[in-house]
Amino acid sequence: MQRIGLIVPSSNRMVEQELARAVPPGVTAHIARLRMTGPYERPIEALVGDVTLAAGTLADAHCDAIAFHCTANSTSGGLDGEAALLDALRAGCAAPVTTTAGAIRAALDAFGARRIVLVTPYSAAVTAHEAAFFTQAGYAVTGMHAAALGGSDAYCAAPAATWEAALFAARRDDADAYVLSCANIACFAVIEAAEARLGKPVVTSNQSILWATLRAAAAPRPERLGLLMDRP
Repeated sequence: MQRIGLIVPSSNRMVEQELARAVPPGVTAHIARLRMTGPYERPIEALVGDVTLAAGTLADAHCDAIAFHCTANSTSGGLDGEAALLDALRAGCAAPVTTTAGAIRAALDAFGARRIVLVTPYSAAVTAHEAAFFTQAGYAVTGMHAAALGGSDAYCAAPAATWEAALFAARRDDADAYVLSCANIACFAVIEAAEARLGKPVVTSNQSILWATLRAAAAPRPERLGLLMDRP
């Protein structure tokens, strides 16, 4: 039995609903929750102590790979902020670690993608801030779509078809890949259909963190969850 550990915002409802159900046989997903979004939003330096403690709880469960899984928070402090989160994870466990931002970048690199379209449920300001992170990391954000939904309840309520339509509406011929950001949206059901319509890879927060942690844990991958699951 192999185990992946995920540190998620306390408001997240999609990790158990989609990601945990997609793990292949012989793998289990273990979840630790932190208050870090909405009224509990705080800068990275105020979060890292709790991240270390949460990583320790997942180490207690003998997880083979551990991730800080929140896209907005893992991009909020730029590359330095992400590095601080990785250091906090390593302080709490000896397992391989990653963040959502790191998993998305690894997925894009697996495709050789440098020009991306970013689609989010966030406000325009949060989406622009996230785009700045990817720009700092060396990607060209050629298009953005911010759905501007009203927080976690609205994120969770949006059907998966919302995101297939948003991806197609944001279509750009010069894009190498599409990034569908946020670990708190339902989208697994439409990844492959969106890729077929767009003719390009679609990388999502939950899909990329599943791929990255399964890879780090030397675990098998789901047979069907977009082109990413075929990438070494």
